[in-house]
Amino acid sequence: MWQHLITSAIGTFLSLFPLTNPIGAIPIFYSFTANDTHRYRGIQARWTAINVIWILTMFLVAGRLILEFFGISLGVLRIAGGLLVAHTAWEMVAVRQRLSQSEGEAAQDKEDVSLTPMAIPMVAGPGAIGVAIGKGAPPADLVHYLGCFLGIILLGISLYLFLSLGEPLLQILKKNTLGALNRVLGFFILAIAVQLIVDGVFAILKEALPNLTISLISQI
Repeated sequence: MWQHLITSAIGTFLSLFPLTNPIGAIPIFYSFTANDTHRYRGIQARWTAINVIWILTMFLVAGRLILEFFGISLGVLRIAGGLLVAHTAWEMVAVRQRLSQSEGEAAQDKEDVSLTPMAIPMVAGPGAIGVAIGKGAPPADLVHYLGCFLGIILLGISLYLFLSLGEPLLQILKKNTLGALNRVLGFFILAIAVQLIVDGVFAILKEALPNLTISLISQI
């Protein structure tokens, strides 16, 4: 039981960490809160982490219901999630902004940026949400869901630490170093995307083969 719990927690954390990219969120967070006090910036960091936790948990719990409502198979979800994750990876490798210009300008005028744009779409973007749905969609026991929830909690804690302690990190890690780290993370995220697409294709083939076999036998 404990081994299954820990495995699910670590697997969820490792799947979500590169997609949410807390390291890459540091400079954007500090640009949005540049005029805030140290205390208020800490509050914003805490609420950003809390918002990310409840958003990902909501999609984890409702994953199966969402797929059933839209009539989407798990294999199709994995392929779609893989494409979204690949897009995220390409933006990181190509050093493109994760927020559009209009979103960035709107955030500059907001007092509270913890929900939007930090939690959504900056940290808990479509790729991370797709992974959360994928974790909650397959039939599993309570231990699996508890492990996934624990992994999301660990992600929220790490995000809070990165954002709240980001100022000295920014001074130590210069802009070029952060860019290099983003590219490395982008490479690993691209590998995750390829794995998701491959898993999705195999899942669809596995579902289709029994029906195809029955159809061929009936025609003989």
